[in-house]
Amino acid sequence: MSTTPDTERPPHRPRHRWLAAIVVVLLIAIPAGYLAMSAWQSRESGEDKARSASARALIYEWPSKVQRRIYDIPIPDGSTYVGYYETNAWQRSTMYVQFRTTPGQLAVFLEEAGTERAALQEGTIAIAPSQADVIGWSFDDPERTYASTVVPGDASAPQVTITVDITKEENPRVYVVSTTEP
Repeated sequence: MSTTPDTERPPHRPRHRWLAAIVVVLLIAIPAGYLAMSAWQSRESGEDKARSASARALIYEWPSKVQRRIYDIPIPDGSTYVGYYETNAWQRSTMYVQFRTTPGQLAVFLEEAGTERAALQEGTIAIAPSQADVIGWSFDDPERTYASTVVPGDASAPQVTITVDITKEENPRVYVVSTTEP
């Protein structure tokens, strides 16, 4: 009788090879898919930021909630033709915003910005010509009526300069320049 020692037995193979194959594939496929999706989302986010940073004129979309919070620009819901432009430097950052709204929403905006409708001085333009030139705004049309106010900033809040085109009382156009200095 010839017996083979245990060391010469064929290697043990799992009975459910298909189950082991599925587990291995899932352990590789799920993390790889997650990495691919994260890379794609990161790329999209970077392209949006690059587009905003390279802008030389108003971007006709709503600024992010973070930007609105940083610059104290509470654009009212329902506003139309919203556009913004942001400049950043070591000493000063500025956001330019324009939008159309209703008289009621204008009052809400002014209140949330820290002022009121009565503070708007008709016939004045508070936005400096040098600031208006940055974005291409022109306030020298004699057929338009403007009213302005400035909400002074302190160490923790930006200075918000507001000029409103009230030529069409039912549909005022608001121009805002908010400047923050760290």
